[in-house]
Amino acid sequence: MAGHGPSSVHPQRFDLVVAGGLLADPLQAAPVPGDLAVRDGRIAAVGAPGTLAGEETLDASGLLVAPGLIDLHTHVYAPGTYLGVAADEIGVRQGVTTVVDAGSCGSDHWDDFADNVVEPAATRVLSWLNISRHGLVHGPRELSHGPDDIDEAATEKLLRAHPERVRGLKIRMSSSVLGDSGLAPLRAAKRVAARVGRPVMVHVGNEPPHLGDVLDLLGEGDVVTHAFHGKPGGLFGSEPQARAAVARGVRLDVGHGSASLSFATAERALAAGFTPHTISTDLHHRNVEGPVHSLAETLTKLVALGLTPHEAIRCSTLHAAQVIGMEDELGTLRPGSAADLSLLRPTEGPVTLTDAEGATRTGTTRLTAVAAVRAGRAHPVVGAP
Repeated sequence: MAGHGPSSVHPQRFDLVVAGGLLADPLQAAPVPGDLAVRDGRIAAVGAPGTLAGEETLDASGLLVAPGLIDLHTHVYAPGTYLGVAADEIGVRQGVTTVVDAGSCGSDHWDDFADNVVEPAATRVLSWLNISRHGLVHGPRELSHGPDDIDEAATEKLLRAHPERVRGLKIRMSSSVLGDSGLAPLRAAKRVAARVGRPVMVHVGNEPPHLGDVLDLLGEGDVVTHAFHGKPGGLFGSEPQARAAVARGVRLDVGHGSASLSFATAERALAAGFTPHTISTDLHHRNVEGPVHSLAETLTKLVALGLTPHEAIRCSTLHAAQVIGMEDELGTLRPGSAADLSLLRPTEGPVTLTDAEGATRTGTTRLTAVAAVRAGRAHPVVGAP
């Protein structure tokens, strides 16, 4: 229990004790048996099994008790965009405590997004604000009309006004989005992000622009989502630039989506040393019934490809919290952190999994979300065993 404070019996009672599970703190080398106590929406203590008492007890026997899962790439602007899915549907109801909307909203629609998506949700909803002022509200070609698609001043103003919610900028750099705009929108996003000290999440897919040219513009803390797609080009069409980018601190994110996780690409990448820094879903209403399903299912796929469950959980907890600059609040089980938890059941046995291209692999461990604790309040997962 090193790093978590005393493990002796605590005389005081807590609001909630999560008891009997394996504490999967990514700061530790492996999960360990223990109990966790919550008071006033914060993790108040952790201790050896049976040492903590609470007004309520949540039985976690047979479960991994992880920091609240963070899905770094989602689309939850419903019904404001053609992709939007309700935040709680893919959040607390799937055992995920934080979702980050990835560019559904731009500066023109922030107020509507905040009022109708962020505020009502039980799930914590953060934003990668789209560099396009329209976001995805008018469809999927948000950067195809040139400079009029971007309002740098309004975007910067929102980043400064809402730092607790807007954690960075999103830009989609693929041919179907950009029209003739080329690299100019990415340069604009980097200008704004640099002035405010926030990262940029870059969607990559069908070229042009060439992935190497995109990577050359990114720096420490920026994120490449859909990094393991199977489209032409990709990591292995720009391998020298990809290795240089990772070396200077650019993070590779899964961003599963309807067309952006290829088992073959991911296997080749892992063998070549390109390990995902974060695991996210790109969940929206068109893929929640498949091939993506949930963040727990996506974690299971990466475990089937060779990550351990603890490594996969670290990618969607501590690493994700670091990307959005919230590692003091989220991503660990340290006392004082937000009482956001995900309870996961590891089940051993053959599991058949499908990627975004319809290819299948057979894994040996499934991670199933059973419950979430968000700000100290327990939420059962819909349909959980």
